[in-house]
Amino acid sequence: MIIQNSFKHIKGAYFAISLFIILSFFASCSKEIEVEKISFNTLMKEQFIDDTSIAIAFLDSISADISTAHKYYEESRKYFKKIEPILAALDTENYGFLNQPNILKIEEEDYTDIKIKKPSGYQVLEEEIFTKQMDSVAIKKHASLVSNRLMLIKENISFSHIKPYHFLWLFRKSVVRVALTGITGFDSPVLENSLEESIVVYQSLKTYLSIFEDQFENKTLFENWNKEIEASIKDLQGDFNSFDRYHFIKKHTQRQLELWNQVVHDWNVSFPFELAIKNNATSLFSSDTFNLTYFSDRNSGEITSEKIALGKKLFYDIKLSSDKKISCATCHHPDKAFTDGMKISMRVTRNAPTLLYSALQKAFFYDKRAGSLEGQIISVVENTNEFHTNLETLENSVKNDSTYISDFIISYPNQKITHQEIRNAIASYIRSLVPFNSKFDRNINGIENTLTQSEIKGFNLFNGKAKCATCHFAPVFNGTVPPDYKESEIELIGVPEQNDTVNATISKDLGRYYVYKTPERKHFFKTSTVRNVSITAPYMHNGVYNTLEEVLDFYNRGGGSGIGIHQEYQTLPTDRLDLSDQEIKDIIAFMNSLNDDITVYEE
Repeated sequence: MIIQNSFKHIKGAYFAISLFIILSFFASCSKEIEVEKISFNTLMKEQFIDDTSIAIAFLDSISADISTAHKYYEESRKYFKKIEPILAALDTENYGFLNQPNILKIEEEDYTDIKIKKPSGYQVLEEEIFTKQMDSVAIKKHASLVSNRLMLIKENISFSHIKPYHFLWLFRKSVVRVALTGITGFDSPVLENSLEESIVVYQSLKTYLSIFEDQFENKTLFENWNKEIEASIKDLQGDFNSFDRYHFIKKHTQRQLELWNQVVHDWNVSFPFELAIKNNATSLFSSDTFNLTYFSDRNSGEITSEKIALGKKLFYDIKLSSDKKISCATCHHPDKAFTDGMKISMRVTRNAPTLLYSALQKAFFYDKRAGSLEGQIISVVENTNEFHTNLETLENSVKNDSTYISDFIISYPNQKITHQEIRNAIASYIRSLVPFNSKFDRNINGIENTLTQSEIKGFNLFNGKAKCATCHFAPVFNGTVPPDYKESEIELIGVPEQNDTVNATISKDLGRYYVYKTPERKHFFKTSTVRNVSITAPYMHNGVYNTLEEVLDFYNRGGGSGIGIHQEYQTLPTDRLDLSDQEIKDIIAFMNSLNDDITVYEE
C-alpha cells in the first residue's frame, strides 16, 4: 500500500512536471506568436483591414437601401480617409481610382494607345448622391464599383516589406496631403467636408504612430507628436470658408516637418533615395524643399553650379539660332519673371509662360507635348519660327566656339560636346530658377511678419472658397499634383478668343488636341504657376486678359460656362463663386505677395 501510494505520488510528480513542461512549451510558442502579432507590419495590416472592411460594409448598405445613401456614404468615406495614409502610399493606382475627380480620364501614350475612361470612386459617388435628383441606378453602380475595388485591395495588399523608413515617408506624405489638397476641398467638391476629413486623417496617423511607439528612443518626442496631432485636430474645427489655412500650415504643417526630421534622427533611419520632397526638408516653401532630380529626365545627371553657369551663358547666346538674332532670353526676360510681356510671343502662336519654377513640373509647353526640359529645347531649336535649325548645327556652332571649350571641360569632364550636353546645360540653368524668396515665403517660414490681413485672407480664399488651389497647388501654385508630384494637370476652363462676356467664343487654339488628335482633349491647356503673376501679364495661353481683375472676374463667373461658352468637358466648376469685390482684391493681394526677388537672375 505504501509502495502503491509512493508510486502515485511519483506518478503525480512526473505528471506535474510533464504538465509544466507542456504548458511552458505552449506558453513559449504563444509568446513567439504574440511577438509576431505585435510586429508593426502585422498591426498596421490589421488596422487597415478593419477600417477597409467597415468602409465596404457602409457601401454595401447603400446598394441594399438607397434611402441610406447620404448617411452611409459619409460613414464609408470617413473610413476611406482612415486608410488613405496607407493606401495612397502602398497602392497609388487603386487610391487614384477611388479618389479621382468626376472628370473623363484620358491616357495618351501614343497615337495607337489612347485610353478614355469614365470616372468612378468616392468623388463621383458624392456628386451622384448629394444632388437634387438622385439616380439610384448610377448610385448603386458606383457604390458597387468602389466596394469591389476596396475588396480587391483588402485581399491583396501586403505589409510584409514595410520598414520604418516606408512608414515615415507615408506619414509625411499624409501630413503634406492634408495641407496642400486636403483642406482645399480638392477631393470633396460638393460637401466640402475637407476639414472633417482632415481630422479623420490625423486621428488615423495618431493610431498608426502608436504602433511604432517602441521605436522611439526619446519618449518625449513621441508625446510631442501626440500633442501636436491633438492640437492640429482642435484647430481643424470650424467652417470651410472661414478656416484659417495660412496659420494652420505655418503653425502645424511646418512644425510637423521639423518633428518628422527629429523622428528620423531618433530612429536612426536612413533612406535609400529621395522622393519629390527632400528627405531633410523642414519647410514646404523653400528652395531646399524639392529634389529637382525627381522632376528631371532620368539621364539629366547631377545639377552642378558649373552646369548652371554654362547653361546661363547658352541661354543668352543669339548665335545658337540660324539668323543669329534670337536666344532663349528673347522670349523669357528675367525682369518680367522670364516672360516677355507680349500677348503672343514673337514668332510663335502662344503667350510666353514664366520659366520660374518650371523645373517643378512633369510636362512642358501649354499642351504638355514635351516630357522634359531637354525635350522642350529640341522643339525650340527645330521650330522654323524660333531657332530654325537642327541639333547637329546647334552642336557644331557650340563646338566651333572657343569661348565654350573650357566651360564644357569643367562642366562635363571626359565627355564630348554634343547636343545632349548643350541641352542639359540650358535645362540645368532653368532648373535653378526656383527662388522661393517672396514676401509670402518669408512670412510663412517665420523669417518676417509683414503679411497684411488682406494678403492672409487672400491666401485663405485662394485655398478655400475661391477653389483656386484645387488646380494651382501650393507651394508652387501650379498644376503638378502634390504630394506625389507625378502629374502636371491640364484643364479645359473655356478661355475666350477675345475679352468679351456678351458674345464670347472659345479660343481657336485647340491646345492638347494637336498632340494626339483626341477629340475629348480640345482646348485643354496645362495649369501654369501663379507665382510672380503680377509681373507676367497678359494672361492665359492667348494673352486675352490684361489684368488680374479680369482673370478673377472670368473665374468668378464660372469660367467659359459663365460667359456663354459651353464645353462638355469643362473641368472648371461651372457654378459662380460669388466672390465679393473685396474678396477679389484680397486674392490679388495674396498673389502679389508671391513676387520673388529675381534680380539675382538678371544677366
